[in-house]
Amino acid sequence: MANGASKFLYWILFLASTAAFLFAIATHWEYLTLILPFVCTFFVKAMDII
Repeated sequence: MANGASKFLYWILFLASTAAFLFAIATHWEYLTLILPFVCTFFVKAMDII
């Protein structure tokens, strides 16, 4: 189980990676799928699923 500080960090990293993903969509970046593992991983860690 993640403690409060690391859970907060995972939420910040999830929001940052989501912002980067939305920016990649808006600018039609060819490699936007490279950001998806970060979005999914940090979301799962922030929700404390694994």
